[in-house]
Amino acid sequence: MTRGIKHRRKEKRKHKASNKGDGASSSSSIPSLPVKVWQPGVDKLEEGEELQCDPSAYNSLHAFHIGWPCLSFDIVRDSLGLVRTEFPHTVYFMAGTQAEKASYNSIGIFKVSNISGKRRELVPKPSTDESEMGDEDSDSDDDSDDENPDGPKAPILQLRKVSHEGCINRIRSMTQNPHICAAWADTGYVKIWDFSSHLNALAASETEGAQGVASVFNQDPLIKFKHKDEGYAIDWNPLVPGRLVSGDCKNCIYLWEPTSGATWNVDNTPFVGHSASVEDLQWSPTEPHVFASASVDGSIAIWDTRLGKSPAASFKAHNADVNVMSWNRLASCMLASGSDDGTFSIRDLRLLKEGDSVVAHFEYHKYPITSIEWSPHEASSLAVSSSDNQLTIWDLSLEKDEEEEAEFKAKTKEQVNAPADLPPQLLFIHQGQKDIKELHWHTQIPGMIVSTAADGFNILMPSNIQNTLPADGA
Repeated sequence: MTRGIKHRRKEKRKHKASNKGDGASSSSSIPSLPVKVWQPGVDKLEEGEELQCDPSAYNSLHAFHIGWPCLSFDIVRDSLGLVRTEFPHTVYFMAGTQAEKASYNSIGIFKVSNISGKRRELVPKPSTDESEMGDEDSDSDDDSDDENPDGPKAPILQLRKVSHEGCINRIRSMTQNPHICAAWADTGYVKIWDFSSHLNALAASETEGAQGVASVFNQDPLIKFKHKDEGYAIDWNPLVPGRLVSGDCKNCIYLWEPTSGATWNVDNTPFVGHSASVEDLQWSPTEPHVFASASVDGSIAIWDTRLGKSPAASFKAHNADVNVMSWNRLASCMLASGSDDGTFSIRDLRLLKEGDSVVAHFEYHKYPITSIEWSPHEASSLAVSSSDNQLTIWDLSLEKDEEEEAEFKAKTKEQVNAPADLPPQLLFIHQGQKDIKELHWHTQIPGMIVSTAADGFNILMPSNIQNTLPADGA
């Protein structure tokens, strides 16, 4: 299992950018040399060399922190538009801290506005020899974050904190009512909160909390429930507002049913089927009574709340702890899972009865998988983070095509020496964060991913990820 952040302490932000791009090293100052793709865990830096961020690899890239490291966060659904593609962007988050003392912890409700960036073509437009110099000037302009002649403006962070006893292991905002939040604490409590007042205050103000130290508010949760041990698994039902499951390190899973807008009934008889800690839970995107659980015992179980407290199905998923999983919202038969041994797998649940449901298995990462999530806009795409300090983006629909690669190189006029052993499904590698713990796609801003790590948050939009509309109007 990979959970806590080592050496919990405040991290001072370095002024020098340390985020790496999509694998390309820019240490060479000789423009005529061919581009070399950097392979994390394979290539080594020579003495005096260091990797630098390549801004052209991103449509947008920003970093921020809220004080103490956060093991978990969630993007809050907002009313600013279902599909937003124009910069600047504004996003809302909820995050729980991992402070060195229990009393120092808080839940942060924050707004990040003025997230700037550029829309770029995946393949540069062809140019004539006479206009190349002008195009170079244009490209330089495109690389800037803002068209403001006075220079780019930094994103504005507005933060409100609610005091919380103990570290927050995982935090989730309800999809249907985003101001309702569930938080798992290392004290063994799962608490549900109403943060509507804080979100309303952030929405109404453009400056409050943007400068100085954020105020810490004391607030009581709507309800709290004590497990027999701490835990990390929790998920809101996407079909039934207020329905929740929470799982702990004592192998128990509890069902929460809403009885009103602010009260819940927690069934004291747990679902039991694993022989070790329950690490993650995911509700089915199409069946309101069905959820899946992942465990340290290496298995994944499928449950139906109408059929009792035993799993409807269970199967060996990995040869090590199953840390995380994600149920595809656009292709509900697909379930992704990540393991402590660095592997992640994709299963077609329709094939469970046939025995082997694995349709894809990747061994690219060499350290534990810490987060995995399907894209809300592309059914074949998912993002993965690992303890190897990498965030990778994958498209399972891709296959190696020699002719297409040659055509792309001709259009870009580059000879990219891509390693032959990189999987063709690997679209992007993001580095620069230390000890990445969790990532989420923004459901309303296609192509945007947010990640949290020991040294803070990153907001990134890779330039080679097409920002498309949701499939079938989903």
